[in-house]
Amino acid sequence: MTEPMAPPLTIVPPGDGGEGSLGSIGVAFKLWGADTGGAVSVVEHPFPVGALVPPHLHTREDEYSIVTAGEIGFRSGDREAVLGTGGYITKPRGELHTMWNAGAIPARMIEIITPAGFEHFFRELAEMLADGPPPTEDAIPALGAKYGLEFGRPAWLPDLISRFDLTPPPGM
Repeated sequence: MTEPMAPPLTIVPPGDGGEGSLGSIGVAFKLWGADTGGAVSVVEHPFPVGALVPPHLHTREDEYSIVTAGEIGFRSGDREAVLGTGGYITKPRGELHTMWNAGAIPARMIEIITPAGFEHFFRELAEMLADGPPPTEDAIPALGAKYGLEFGRPAWLPDLISRFDLTPPPGM
């Protein structure tokens, strides 16, 4: 009987991996789907003070987040939590969610995405934002649609922005 091939060993030393800007937050690429046989990808997101990720939902993947610095707020559906360093949260596919820096210092989190593939949305968005003129109004939603991502403008968003003194990304 033949044993299945193990995926290659991938080593990402601290500080390694490509980085980019997603507009309101950053991204640092750690593990790509190619590193895990498509099972999972891992990125890190730095959150400047006041940062807010536009509310969105995933149709293809689930996300698991671990706060590694500062305080990050999460809202998924009608549930809301603020987690400090060491906090974990799940964000299931099909449910509108958002994240924000809920504190007065920069924050950071690890994002585990399963199955892999959505890390390419982050790569393409970072390239789009770095490559010159600002994207057209429909460019980011069109890119999101390519990856099964849908954006929303829930009624609770203005209250969230006000309570945490957030800076919404342009166009939001």
